[in-house]
Amino acid sequence: MNELKKKALEYNEGGKISVESKVSLKNQRDLSLAYTPGVAEPSRKIAEDEERVYDYTSKGNTVAVVSDGSAVLGLGNIGGEASLPVMEGKSVLFKLFAGIDAFPICLDKQEESQITKITQSIEPSFGGINLEDITAPKCFKIEEELKKTMNIPVFHDDQHGTAIIVLGAIINSLKLLNKKIGEVKAIISGAGASGIAIAKILKNAGIGELLLVDSEGIIYPQRKNNMNPYKKEIAKKTNPENIQGDLETAMKDSDIFIGVSAPNIVSKDMVKKMKEESIVFAMANPEPEIFPDKVKEAGAQIVGSGRSDYPNQVNNVLGFPGIFRGALDIRASDINEEMKIAAAEALAELARKKIPKEVKEAYPDENLNGFNFDYVIPKPLDARVVPEVAKAVAEAGIKSGVARKKVSPNEVKEKTKEVVSKINS
Repeated sequence: MNELKKKALEYNEGGKISVESKVSLKNQRDLSLAYTPGVAEPSRKIAEDEERVYDYTSKGNTVAVVSDGSAVLGLGNIGGEASLPVMEGKSVLFKLFAGIDAFPICLDKQEESQITKITQSIEPSFGGINLEDITAPKCFKIEEELKKTMNIPVFHDDQHGTAIIVLGAIINSLKLLNKKIGEVKAIISGAGASGIAIAKILKNAGIGELLLVDSEGIIYPQRKNNMNPYKKEIAKKTNPENIQGDLETAMKDSDIFIGVSAPNIVSKDMVKKMKEESIVFAMANPEPEIFPDKVKEAGAQIVGSGRSDYPNQVNNVLGFPGIFRGALDIRASDINEEMKIAAAEALAELARKKIPKEVKEAYPDENLNGFNFDYVIPKPLDARVVPEVAKAVAEAGIKSGVARKKVSPNEVKEKTKEVVSKINS
């Protein structure tokens, strides 16, 4: 057993999360207020008006991290119990980055209808639902059904979290290269949860030309092999001319490559056939489609990956804490496309600002010199990220009509800064 695996087992022993009381309980009076008979009064108020649940419970600051364990990291279908350490880890990130109380809900059911029904049934207890590590294509249908039937925000992070970070990185990469999003050609390798979500957000952002490629080759509307309704739908939006061929064919003369697929499937020659000043984000983990150093050798201008040991890491922790913080604070009924794009734009804007001394000190092994080819997205440990994303998401939610609570976006930002600072002090 190597040292990292040994340390990981020690770190996770006994679990990573716990429940702590926000109130004191030192005497009989406290007991009568915390539980019976006093607790009956807030229950009466909520029974009269269900919205009062946000006044008298912690619902407004809670998220359920729901998984069936069917697509966990690179481990595959390992089931509910084995996925619990991962969901606990996600809950830790929610708390430490955004002050949100998140709870792992790991299921022993893997049918779409069962997952949907169970998640719907826990709505009274939570302010939001984070779907996690549920295999495609059922993850699409589950999220669609939950968004239709639930009055709290539902967000599948494997889809939208990655897509938001990628869009932020692409916005800045194109700005550095003086290119316009409507005039470039992008290729996405991988048509699972992340790939299709990235395609959708890029289309909504106005990407010029876009092709998706899976293990069978370029996806096109008339293709028969290895298709599902979601691939067919996105093929109509991305490849109406029925362009066919393999990944190498797709990448030729493209401006952008985005990989969310499999290791070592892209060669240096394939990168060389892209247009000059190309952008490559190869994000398969732990081994990317092509390693960043090889991409650079092949002549790409801006390179990113999912790894922390290379520049421009696409890390979902840049997104979900701030996205849910903003959504919860405006009591949103949904996390819609406007909010997702706003989050991506907030990340892009932040990366263009001066990097604080504290951030540079948190990354002593990196030469952080501000906005450049090796720094198109902020670092996860930048304390500015979550407040800025929360503010942008709140503002977009208010403008798009999904907010149920009147609050200033700047107030959301300042409250987030205060909460996170207190937790980590």
